[in-house]
This record gives sequence, C-alpha cells and structure tokens, in this order.
Amino acid sequence: MSKITLDATLRSKLNGLNEELEVCDESGETLGHFVPTDDYRKLIYLVAELQNPHTKEKLEALRNQTGGMTLAEFWKKMGRT
Repeated sequence: MSKITLDATLRSKLNGLNEELEVCDESGETLGHFVPTDDYRKLIYLVAELQNPHTKEKLEALRNQTGGMTLAEFWKKMGRT
C-alpha cells in the first residue's frame, strides 16, 4: 500500500478526515475514496468474516473434534511407509 503525508493546508480541505470522503480530479472523475482508520478496520474485519464459510460454532466443533490418525498412519494408508 502506498502512503502520502498531508500538509496542514490540504488536510484542512479534506473535512478533517473524520468521515468518508470521495477524492476526485479536476474534471470530477472519482479517483478513489478515503475511509477513516476506525471505519477501515471495521470493513476489513467484516470482509474477513464474510469470506469465512464457517460459523464460530462450527470452528469450535472442529477444534474439539477427536479421533483422526497420526501422520505415520496416514502415509501407511496411502501405501507409503
């Protein structure tokens, strides 16, 4: 991710950077959107949750699952000893 540093003059033009902000060029073409840090973090966590196909309960059940086999048993079953 790239990073820029704003001087006080530009920062004052950007509404204090405390809310979502659309950034446009001279012709009005949208270049991107600014999202304050707290909102950005919430969005990142939300996307991560949406991409996870398992519920918290399912993950807990998988963690508590017993049984299975050792790696050596697996290789033996696959015909490698």
